[in-house]
Amino acid sequence: MVRSHVVLLGPQRLEPTLKDAVDSLGIRGRIAAVTAGWEEREGEDQELSAHLGGRTVNLHLYGRSEDVHQRDPELLGAIRARHDRLRKLQELYRVRLSHLMEAARELLRRESLPGYAGLIEPEVRGAIDAVRRLDDEHTQRIRETHVEFDLRWKPHQREHVARHRRELAELLDGCSALCIAGGHVAILLDRLRMFGVVDLLREQPVFAWSAGAMAVAERVVVFDDRTPTGSGDPEVLETGLGAVHGVVALPHATKRLRCDDRTRIALFARRFAPCICAALDPRMRMDFQHERWSAPWGARALSQHGELGEVNAA
Repeated sequence: MVRSHVVLLGPQRLEPTLKDAVDSLGIRGRIAAVTAGWEEREGEDQELSAHLGGRTVNLHLYGRSEDVHQRDPELLGAIRARHDRLRKLQELYRVRLSHLMEAARELLRRESLPGYAGLIEPEVRGAIDAVRRLDDEHTQRIRETHVEFDLRWKPHQREHVARHRRELAELLDGCSALCIAGGHVAILLDRLRMFGVVDLLREQPVFAWSAGAMAVAERVVVFDDRTPTGSGDPEVLETGLGAVHGVVALPHATKRLRCDDRTRIALFARRFAPCICAALDPRMRMDFQHERWSAPWGARALSQHGELGEVNAA
């Protein structure tokens, strides 16, 4: 569900800006916090709480999910089966993706070579379209997997999930905003989805960073050009919560991307266009409000020319 106001921030651990963002919206009162992406460490939120003046209320989604898993083994088995299916779908998608991406990169490299004028652009466009079709097919398969799971198991109606949802709804009613931290994006997204946390909000604004920023978008795209085994291809990993649209959130972008490789940057931007491929580096901020994006503190995005440019010009 698209939210009325969502703020995406750069990483918060070394250069926290969350308090400034919260204050800029005039938010008073308590702030609900999701730290489930930290897994067993989700309760170690003292720095986050201190940064916000002791106003946070940790929703403990990871602990709540562990409680559900223990009390509802039937649902846990179904969740594990879904995870296994998603893992296999990702493996098959990755096999197809690697070949399509290599073809697209090779054609992009030839754009600047003599003798290809008037010939290369349709080939490049076709190669990128092939990657986009694969991304869309994979996204649809993931979405269908979740829909089938929800229709069969109706997790929100099961006793122990429903009990936690009632408690969460009461906590959120007493809060003026929700903040979603980073960590393991798949685990974070799974816990947010299990309890339907974003759907329990009224009109409170949402602040999200790192994996949290990825989770609230329509699709989760994982990326890392600096893996030990070499440059990996960006992959659509999951469907997101859809609290915002028109953006691909890229936390720590300048650390994880080879920004000097114009071919890779251009391919990334063209592949996911017209979405903004937002480089959410430290101190970056993007606001989604009334179906529009703005960058009050400045933010950069990948451009189709192979550079990092201002968001409004991307």
